[in-house]
Amino acid sequence: MTQISTVDKLIKPEELGKTLMHEHLQTGMPGWTTDPIAPAPDKREVVAKCVDRIAEMQASGFTTMIDPCPNDLGRDVELMADVSARTGFNIICATGLYTGELGATAYWRLREQMNSDAAQYIAEGYIKEITQGVGETGIKAGMIKLSTGNAPLSDYDAILIEAAGHASLATGVPIITHTEAVLGDVQQERLTAMGVPAHRIVVGHSCGCDDFEYHMKIATGGSYLGFDRFGLDMVVPDATRVASLAKVIGAGAGDRVVVSHDTVWCWLGSFISEEMHEQLGINTNPLHFTNVIMPQLLEAGVTQAQIDAMLVDNPRRYFAGEALSTLGGQT
Repeated sequence: MTQISTVDKLIKPEELGKTLMHEHLQTGMPGWTTDPIAPAPDKREVVAKCVDRIAEMQASGFTTMIDPCPNDLGRDVELMADVSARTGFNIICATGLYTGELGATAYWRLREQMNSDAAQYIAEGYIKEITQGVGETGIKAGMIKLSTGNAPLSDYDAILIEAAGHASLATGVPIITHTEAVLGDVQQERLTAMGVPAHRIVVGHSCGCDDFEYHMKIATGGSYLGFDRFGLDMVVPDATRVASLAKVIGAGAGDRVVVSHDTVWCWLGSFISEEMHEQLGINTNPLHFTNVIMPQLLEAGVTQAQIDAMLVDNPRRYFAGEALSTLGGQT
């Protein structure tokens, strides 16, 4: 029977319940530790803010969230475990590295130059965090985070695809990706060519474009689409995301969509302030989909049952490893 590693226990897929697939308790862009002016994070304030957010989610019926923060973006699995223990909320963390454009890449680039085994070595690190735990914490990653940047695919990001594939095949855990709303189809093609089942892949941030052909290529290829940046109007307006999602559902692909916001509740360093969030129109509320987007989807003709499937059924089937039904002649 499939079991999922949360940050403090093992659960069955049917115990996930209502799930947001891509939110972050805390994130720090590589280099934040070199900022001598930025204040040190107040752990008590961070925990309190995260606990309050979780309480809001629980009051709205949510029981699980995925925090797929990459290893090099300030991931703190002990913070996740602390918040989970205080709230009884399921939090699943990931293992993975961020893109060559924005991640902490110098170490891995130099290692590749010196050893030429970066993909396999990175995969071994992922496998360790999945099977033994992160560092000495014993907290195990429940999924793999794969990130790629803008097109064309860089050599570094190609290594990350290969590493994610090796680790998924070795452990059986699924993959969730970061994209710039491009190269999701390339991620899918390369991973499935390695033998990773398409239904073990969520192509993240697919809602960052309104390219219906791109969406349906991934959907007919048998992977999940992450419509997981609702509220980031500075990138793509919500109206565009809603229209794109309604079109995908109307085409029969609603069974392979998961939703979220990609909110960051606490930033490390002085990268962005709460005032800047407001000025830029960046959503930080993990109930934005429930309170704002859901009524818009209903108005667009999406049914409540279809919305519930994206929040409950689809995450469960993804983690359970259930193959998707035939769509457009493929599975």
